[in-house]
Amino acid sequence: MKRYHIWVMAILSVVMLAPAGTATAQKTKKGKREVSPVIEGRQKVRKTDYDTIWKFTSFDSKSRYHCPFDYTTMKAVTSARQEDWGAMTPVINYLSTVSRAPMRMCAIFAVNPAIEDDIYRQELVEQARNEAIASYEDYREWSERKSMRNKVQFFVAQVDYRYWMGTDYFNTPMPQEDIIHLGYILYFGSKKTDLFPSAATGAKKFKDVKFLPNDATVRESYTDYMDELAAYLKDNDRLEVLLCGYSDNTGTDAYNLGLSRQRAVEIKKALTRRGVEDFRIEIEAKGDADPAGDNSTLNGRLANNRVTVTIQ
Repeated sequence: MKRYHIWVMAILSVVMLAPAGTATAQKTKKGKREVSPVIEGRQKVRKTDYDTIWKFTSFDSKSRYHCPFDYTTMKAVTSARQEDWGAMTPVINYLSTVSRAPMRMCAIFAVNPAIEDDIYRQELVEQARNEAIASYEDYREWSERKSMRNKVQFFVAQVDYRYWMGTDYFNTPMPQEDIIHLGYILYFGSKKTDLFPSAATGAKKFKDVKFLPNDATVRESYTDYMDELAAYLKDNDRLEVLLCGYSDNTGTDAYNLGLSRQRAVEIKKALTRRGVEDFRIEIEAKGDADPAGDNSTLNGRLANNRVTVTIQ
């Protein structure tokens, strides 16, 4: 009996001393959810949507700021003996003074609008994203060396250069570089906010423009429609319009794609004749993709020969 008690006590001591999770399942701490460093798509924003960084000596939690700092120079700036932050000086001074000030920083870039090669443009987008992310790593390493304890969330976004410049686009020399580095959008404060508020929230909806089969002519019955659409865009100069052309499936893929593009182009011409700026009109060709009707019927094919109009 004595031996039995000794044996039981030995087993209990092993169980009690065993590391947590060996005998029973233990909940493991979940790692922090990583925030994607990329904001997909082209952002429809303009310089005038943000206050310049130089207007402020301190920052509030209700404003977003544009700082025209070339972030590709980050490594050179942070490794220099005498740091020269240029346009970022007020930001760095603020972060050095205010402990744990939360900041969102979004590096913004544009691809030169003169580049028409889609494959090359996509290569430039990837290159620009990688440049921006590398610049943030340089900043993060520098801030750790400086023992700065501020919380920073980092993002990257591509903007449309024409829209970003607004009316200045027409009287400003076009940059020569393929990737145009536009600086940072900054936000200070713990309150979550959209760095790129949509100008199209609550925008008016416009119906599709229908076309006859194998034809890209905008019919006269749409004259009043075009007048209304152009007037709306001129009254709301922060908005753009996306024209997506479609066709039925009766032709070859190449023919349908070309026809759908020409339909969108004809509507664009109608709008520019009415005073809408060229850079505010974006066109896409979809061919026979995303049919609105059944291509095996006449009514279905008529429904598919269209251009959708999206205010953005």
